[in-house]
Amino acid sequence: MFDSLISRRVYKPALPPADVKIIIAEGRGRYFDPDMADAFLADFDVYCAIAHHHPDVPQR
Repeated sequence: MFDSLISRRVYKPALPPADVKIIIAEGRGRYFDPDMADAFLADFDVYCAIAHHHPDVPQR
């Protein structure tokens, strides 16, 4: 979900990481397992750094 939201798609623009963090936090217990959401949010900055280090490469 994180990658899908922060990545540009032909049908939508990329969302800023801050917006994605809110979406995941608000979906905790409703769309996302609370324990998984808590673990993900605890290391959110790490996932953002990984995504920044490995950007999407346009396909040819």
